[in-house]
Amino acid sequence: MSDALSLLRSRDDLRARGCTERDIESMVRDGLLRRVRRGRYIAEDDWRDLWNEGRHLVEVVATYLNSAPPGPVFVGASAAVLHGLPLYRLAPGKVHVAIAGARHSRTRAGVAWHDVDVPLTDVAAVDGIRCTSMDRTVLDVASALPPEAAISVADAALRSEAVMMHVQDADAAADWTDRLSRRADRLHSRGIRQARRIIAFADGRAQLPGESVSRLMLATLGYAQPDLQVHVVGPEGEDYWLDFGFRRSRAFGEFDGTGKYFDDELRGSRTPQEVVFAEKAREDAIRGVTGWGLVRWGSVHLATLDRFAARLRAFGIRPPG
Repeated sequence: MSDALSLLRSRDDLRARGCTERDIESMVRDGLLRRVRRGRYIAEDDWRDLWNEGRHLVEVVATYLNSAPPGPVFVGASAAVLHGLPLYRLAPGKVHVAIAGARHSRTRAGVAWHDVDVPLTDVAAVDGIRCTSMDRTVLDVASALPPEAAISVADAALRSEAVMMHVQDADAAADWTDRLSRRADRLHSRGIRQARRIIAFADGRAQLPGESVSRLMLATLGYAQPDLQVHVVGPEGEDYWLDFGFRRSRAFGEFDGTGKYFDDELRGSRTPQEVVFAEKAREDAIRGVTGWGLVRWGSVHLATLDRFAARLRAFGIRPPG
């Protein structure tokens, strides 16, 4: 939240820095500055550096700053980014807020006002910005978004409640699933069947949205439930955790996000070459102590079911039957 606030500049901020109205319009026209909402701007370089979730969060915060107190209640994908939940490739075109008592929903200036009932028990505040609670947000998103984005949100929400250091607390996970399932059973809105399936399928051990989507695709392709976050002890006592374990094929599978190679925060002080070398040493150790194979896949392999299936087959990992 603080990052989004720090990136936004109001028209008054820019004028205090010596910019005239003509300067501001010129910078917008020349692609140096992006107008997010009326009187709210962000540097184009900063905008390009953000993931879809970060961009939408900037739009949500700008909408909040332009609203009269106490501000609207953000819903759906807009509530999800406030809670820090991933959207997996989804780039919302509008900011979504609730408006109760209207005859119908409407969209104005990039903000979609939805005629939905949000009782006070379903309202939370994130850094002072009102939005639907985590549980309500998961239900709304699981009902309305594509399955890939929905499972990414559900897994992340469950992880925040039931997972510590790669291990999921079975009782806490069961409580979460039971609580959301009971709420879903009381609803009759469009998409609620998908929401029930997503809630039942959610698993907080997914560390990245790509892992969540991989698991969803594996189920669609007919793979039996793979082991998740498999613990392997290396030859010198190292602790390794593998995303997926395929016992029948005696192989591990890992979703390989690009962030650890190119994201400065994830790499820390290491160069991309050092990260690659460390990954190779890790794989050698895992193969050496287990005798199992290891296959990696990335976002490009998750573009279609056929491409993902072909990647797995190439390494001898096939569904039963």
